[in-house]
Amino acid sequence: MSDRVLTMTVNGRKFARPLNGSYRLLDYLREEINLTGSKEGCGAGECGTCSVFVDGKLVKSCLMPAVKADGADIQTIEGLAPRGELTTLQQAFHKTGASQCGYCIPGMVMAATSALRENPFADLEEIKERLGGNICRCTGYTKIFEAVELARDVMNGRLPATALDEDGAGASYIGNNVRRLDAPSKVSGALKYAGDMTMQDMLHMQVLRSPYPHAKILSIDTSAAEALDGVECVITHEDVPGLDGFGVFVHDQPVMAREKVRYVGEAVAAVSAETQEIARRALGLIKVAYEELPGVFDPEEAMRPGAVVVHDTAQDNVVKHIPIRKGDVERGFAEADVVVENSYSTQQVEHAYLEPEAGLAYVDHDGVVTVVSPSQNITHHRHMLSTIIDKPINKVRFIMSPVGGGFGGKEDMIYQGMLALSAMKSGRPVRIVFTREESIIATAKRHPSKVTYRMGLKNDGTITAVSFKMISDGGAYGMSTEGVMRKAAILSLGPYDIANTRIDTFGVYTNNTPSGAFRTFGAMQAQFATESHLDICAERLGLDPFEIRRRNMMTVGSHTHTGQRLDTVSIGEVLKTAEAFCRWETGAPTGRGATRSDLGGPDTRQPCTLGARFRQAAADDKQEVA
Repeated sequence: MSDRVLTMTVNGRKFARPLNGSYRLLDYLREEINLTGSKEGCGAGECGTCSVFVDGKLVKSCLMPAVKADGADIQTIEGLAPRGELTTLQQAFHKTGASQCGYCIPGMVMAATSALRENPFADLEEIKERLGGNICRCTGYTKIFEAVELARDVMNGRLPATALDEDGAGASYIGNNVRRLDAPSKVSGALKYAGDMTMQDMLHMQVLRSPYPHAKILSIDTSAAEALDGVECVITHEDVPGLDGFGVFVHDQPVMAREKVRYVGEAVAAVSAETQEIARRALGLIKVAYEELPGVFDPEEAMRPGAVVVHDTAQDNVVKHIPIRKGDVERGFAEADVVVENSYSTQQVEHAYLEPEAGLAYVDHDGVVTVVSPSQNITHHRHMLSTIIDKPINKVRFIMSPVGGGFGGKEDMIYQGMLALSAMKSGRPVRIVFTREESIIATAKRHPSKVTYRMGLKNDGTITAVSFKMISDGGAYGMSTEGVMRKAAILSLGPYDIANTRIDTFGVYTNNTPSGAFRTFGAMQAQFATESHLDICAERLGLDPFEIRRRNMMTVGSHTHTGQRLDTVSIGEVLKTAEAFCRWETGAPTGRGATRSDLGGPDTRQPCTLGARFRQAAADDKQEVA
């Protein structure tokens, strides 16, 4: 902390606070003035969640050193309207349902405000351009653009102010635009996410993570870190009083690495200190001796005899194998006129929710260990933590903070155990806020997969047999892998009635970042393979893709490959509607790109070609000149 004092006017009030040399403007606003409406999503100026006005100009405050704002006039999301009121633009965001998780919305509102201040008549393309520096992971942007256009027209008088009023629900709320109850707090920046929360006497946590994908831990020396002024406590696996293991299905993951590390980024020790800066310095004082081990990074290789074993409890490295059998597959292939075999692979995918992981833990006056975090599975987390800290369930409490985007990625308990242990050891509240880099390196991803698909068909397109084998990379720990494999197996063949099936899904341990829940939870990988394979088979047989699906679709009375009898089936109507709406060009799928007649219609998504809009604008300008 320096002796210099920064003075700035923020939302019409003058503030003078000591300069912390490492502070960015975003840190100064959040930590010194407690204006948490401006969020940190990336720390690199990419997402726009931290947008504020500095002397009237839109600025990404995560990129501006606080000292550069000395003497400036700052306006944040909290200063756009008087307390308890909303600007026209904020009302429009509320009206159109533009806020979902809400984490990006303060920055989005600031960018939209800037757009309409600079051009009150901005058209849709200009609005898109001006909001291009802001990322949303929930809405798909359409409702955001609708909100800005609505606000623009109300502000210009093209629409009356009553256009912002709430629509009546009519006879039913179903099918009507019903406003979200939490939208006003999101569009105004008032809603507190876990990383926005503070408590008196709070400590800040930083985590030491493994640089190796697979290594024995020979020793951990935390003495120098513990001796650093400002450090309140350091924890390792030795501080776990109960059963050290958690996971959604198999409890194979320690709170912090025990005996060995299994992936790059695994937590080894955690420091809680008076400031983040002190905690970061303390991490550099922790001495860990490793013995590097060979790793296995390909799930197919991990299943071979003699492969590196990730967990002693799974010598074959298989987390879970789900087999499903129906009919006689070999007879079905023998009856086929054609057999088509192919393989399909999907990659590891990062959730990239705008809110990085964060949490706050404390022990209350009754000795109840309390964890506040955006956990998507708090009841399960509570029971696991009770076992880990060896306390009865009535002494463990989880509070679900607002989730700034999750998509399944906040279902697994990653850091809550460390927070609880630190709060118990220090006797003080402890908060952790991940950086974007930490979020990417340490948390679960979508399961990468490889599907080997073999399908037998008659010449008329009737499917006689399917062999479906999926091998998925579960990474270093089980997490949600078992559930993902079950869902992949159950939904593997889609809405198709196939008499003879052999399905195998495998989740496999490797020394990669763990895999976990993600939207569609195993179905995406499987359906990508099934639908791609059907298109290839349609082309091979000279059939229309819609037709091959109709000839094999489930009907009332069909039985799925898991034995369920279907009493209602909608796939026929879905196919009929989709075919009509897209003006489908019938026939085998041999036509590609511009050769098709069903592309380029008014309701067809236009190609996303970089620079296309600018080239079109240039062409229009030339025509006007001519």
